[in-house]
Amino acid sequence: MKKLLPALLLLAVPAMAQETQYQQPPAAIRDLLLAPPTPRVSLSGDGKYLAVLAVQDFPTIAELSQPELRLAGLRLNPRTNGPSRVSYAVGMQFKRLPSGAETPVQGLPAQARISSLSWSPDNQHLAFSLTTPAAEGVGGRVELWVADVATNSARRLLATPLNEVFGSSFEWLADSQGLLARTVPASRGAAPAADATPTGPAVQETGGGKKSGARTYQDLLKNPADERIFDYYATSQLVKVKLADGSAQPLGQPGVLRSVSPSPDGRFVLVRAVHRPYSYTLPISSFPQRIDVLDLATGAVAKTVADLPLADNVPTNFDAVPTGPRDHGWRTDAPATLYYAEAQDGGDPKVKAAVRDKVFLLPAPFSGPAQELAALPLRYAGLTWGTDHLALVDGYRWADRHETTWQLDPAVPGQALTVLFDGSSQDTYHNPGVPYTRRNAQGRPVLLLGQGGQSIYLLGEGASPEGDRPFVDELNLKTKKTSRLWRSEAPYYEIPAAIFDGKKGQVELLTRREAIDQNPNYYLRDLSKKGQPLALTHFTNPYAKFGGSFRKQVLHYKRADGVALTANLYLPPNYKKTDGPLPTLMEAYPVEFKDKANAGQVNGSPYTFTRISWASPVYWVTQGYAVLENATVPIVGEGTAEPNDTYTEQLVNSAKAAIDEGQRLGVVDPSRVAVMGHSYGAFMTANLLAHSNLFKAGIARSGAYNRTLTPFGFQGEERTYWQAKGVYDAMSPFNFADKVKTPILLIHGEADNNSGTFPIQSERFYAALKGQGATVRYVVLPAEAHSYAARENLLHMLWEMDSWLNKYVKSPTPAVAN
Repeated sequence: MKKLLPALLLLAVPAMAQETQYQQPPAAIRDLLLAPPTPRVSLSGDGKYLAVLAVQDFPTIAELSQPELRLAGLRLNPRTNGPSRVSYAVGMQFKRLPSGAETPVQGLPAQARISSLSWSPDNQHLAFSLTTPAAEGVGGRVELWVADVATNSARRLLATPLNEVFGSSFEWLADSQGLLARTVPASRGAAPAADATPTGPAVQETGGGKKSGARTYQDLLKNPADERIFDYYATSQLVKVKLADGSAQPLGQPGVLRSVSPSPDGRFVLVRAVHRPYSYTLPISSFPQRIDVLDLATGAVAKTVADLPLADNVPTNFDAVPTGPRDHGWRTDAPATLYYAEAQDGGDPKVKAAVRDKVFLLPAPFSGPAQELAALPLRYAGLTWGTDHLALVDGYRWADRHETTWQLDPAVPGQALTVLFDGSSQDTYHNPGVPYTRRNAQGRPVLLLGQGGQSIYLLGEGASPEGDRPFVDELNLKTKKTSRLWRSEAPYYEIPAAIFDGKKGQVELLTRREAIDQNPNYYLRDLSKKGQPLALTHFTNPYAKFGGSFRKQVLHYKRADGVALTANLYLPPNYKKTDGPLPTLMEAYPVEFKDKANAGQVNGSPYTFTRISWASPVYWVTQGYAVLENATVPIVGEGTAEPNDTYTEQLVNSAKAAIDEGQRLGVVDPSRVAVMGHSYGAFMTANLLAHSNLFKAGIARSGAYNRTLTPFGFQGEERTYWQAKGVYDAMSPFNFADKVKTPILLIHGEADNNSGTFPIQSERFYAALKGQGATVRYVVLPAEAHSYAARENLLHMLWEMDSWLNKYVKSPTPAVAN
C-alpha cells in the first residue's frame, strides 16, 4: 500500500534530502493548465443519441493519495474494490441527434464519478459504473447504474457492488433486457492482513535449462501474503442482472474472473478465470488461466475450452506468443461460435515456419473437434467479422514491420487466403485505412457493407507530405477498386467517427472537426450533398481569454544522412521577426524504423487545435520562448541492421538538424536551447546531454537511464542484454555520467507503474551525476504514477521546469573564470 508523502521531496545541491511546500508557476502557465476540460461524448450504436459527459478536472493530491494496492501488475483501491487511478466523468447529458437539445440526466448523485459506459443493443439505455467515494476513511464502492434515454433519468440497477479490479465489469445481453456483471462476493469476509506474521520465506526456483526471461514489470506479487490479498480483491461472483428490477441470478462459482462475454444469441457465456500457481516475476496477463463456456440459464460449465499454464517461457521477441490456444472470442456475426488462434512455431518468431498461426472455429454445442479456419504465414493479429461468407484476418511480423490483411469465407474452413492489403505498418502514406464496423442487433461489431454486400468502408488517417488528411473510402471486394467518398480539407483537421446508412443508399458521416483556432466539435455530413456539415456540439474554446489559439508552424527539414524530419514550431503571441532569435525549448520522443523513406514520412496536421496537456512544452511560449514540439527523432536500422545499433549518432544528428533549422529561420538562439522529454523522451534527453554540447539545460521526467536494469528488452529493442551488450552499454546515459556537463533536472513520480521506469532509475542516475560533480536537481512527485495527475504536483512540476529554464537557459549566469 502506498504511503502519502506530506510534501514534495527534493534532492538538490547540497546532496541532502529536503522537504519543501508546493509552489506555483507563473500565472499564464497556471491558467493554461487549469483551463476547463472539453467534454467527452459517447454515441449510441444507431447514431440517434449522444451522451455528453462533463470531465473531471485534475484530482487533488488528497484524492490521488487514497489507499492503493499494487498487485500482479494491477493497481486498485481497497476501499472501492476498483481501479485506483481513473479519469471520471462527473456529469451527463443526452442529446437526440441531429438537432435535439442537450438535456441533463436526472437522478445522478451530486458528485457523480462515472466510468465504463456501455450502450444497450437496442440503444435505449446506457449502463455505466458509478464510484461512491469513501467517507472519512470508510465505505466507498463501485455500483452498476443505468440511464434511460426516453426519460433522461438514471438509477442504480444493482445493490451489490461491482468488482472492477480488471476494469469494466459488465456487458449487455443481446436482448437488452439484462446484463452480466462481476460483483464482490457477498460472503467474502474481512480482508487478509497485509502485515501478518510470515509463515516462511518467499521462494522462486527454475532449472533444467528452461529459459524464462521477462521484461521488467512493476507492481508484481512478492510473497504468499500478497497472493492472499490479491485473491481477496480479485475474486468476483458472476451474476445475471435484470434491467426491469435489478434482480440478480448468480452464475457459477466465485473466482478470479478476468473477463466474461455472453454469446451473441444469449445462451452461453465465455469466462476467462485466472488460477494458481501465480508468478512473482510476471503480471497477471501471464498467469495460468482456464477458459470455460457456461450455460447462461443454469450457470453450469458447458465446455472447458482450455486450461493454460503459466506463460513463463515465452521468448522476449515482440511477436512471440505462448503455446496452446489463445485469444478466444465469439464470432460477432454468428449465434454461438468460438474462435481462437494457436501458434504453429512454438510461439517463437525466430523459428522458421511456413505457417506461424492457425485460426480455429468451435460452434455450439462445442462437442466436436475445432475446425481450422485459416493457416497464416504471419503472426495472427485479429479478426473482423462480417457475414457467413466474409471475414477479414490480420497478420503481423515485427522483424520488418510487415502486416497483411486477408479476406476469407468463414463457410469454407481451411481455404486459401486472399490478400486484401499488404505492406509495412510504418508506411503511413500507403495505409489503406481500417475497415469500419457497425453494431448489429445483438450489439456486436460487424463489417458495414455497401453495394448490396459487395463493398466495405475504410477509415484512414490519410498521412501525406502535406500532413494528415483523414478519409473515408469504399472498397469493392470483387473488383478490389477503391472509391474515395470523403477527405478532410484545409483549413480543418476532420476525423471520421461513424458512418450511418441513410435512405435510398445515402451515406451520412459523423466527424470530429477542429482548426487551429477551433476546439474539436462533432458534425454530421450527408455525403450525397455538398456544403457545410451540421454542427452537433458547440464546445467552446478553453483558451478564448488567451487569444483562442497558439501560433504553430510545421517545419520540414533534413538531417545529415538525408532523412526528412519535422517539428511543430510555436512562437510567443506578439513575436516579430525583428525581435531576433529566442531562447528555445525542444521536446521530442525517438521512434524506431526499418526504412529511411518511412522514417521521413510526415505525421500530424498543421490544422489541429493545440490542446495543452500537462506534459506539453507549449506553456513556455507565454514566457518568451520559442518551442520546438514533437521534433521527430527517427532511429533507423535497415536490412539486417537494427535501429539502435547507431542510436546515439542518429539522436544527436536529429537534434542538431532541428536547432539548425530554427536558427536558419532566425527564431532559435542556438546558444540558449534546452531539451526535454518524458519516459523514453527523458532517456533521449539524458543521452543528448551525455553525447553532445548542443544544449544549455535538460529536463528529464520519469525516464530509465541504465539499460542493464531492463535486460530483456526495452521500447523497440527486442534483443536481450546478452545478445547486444554493446548496444545496451552505449545507449545507457548512466555509463556516461562523467560526460554530462549540462545542468539537468530529473523529475519522477514516486509511484511510477511503467515497465522499466522504476524510480530507482532516477535515484541511481542522480547519485551517479552527483558523484561526478554534475549540476543536477532531482524532484520526486508524491503519489504520481508514470503519467502525472494531481493538481498540486502538476503546478509544482511546471514551477520547477520554469525555474530551471530561467536559471540556465533564458538568462543564464555567466560562468566565472578559474
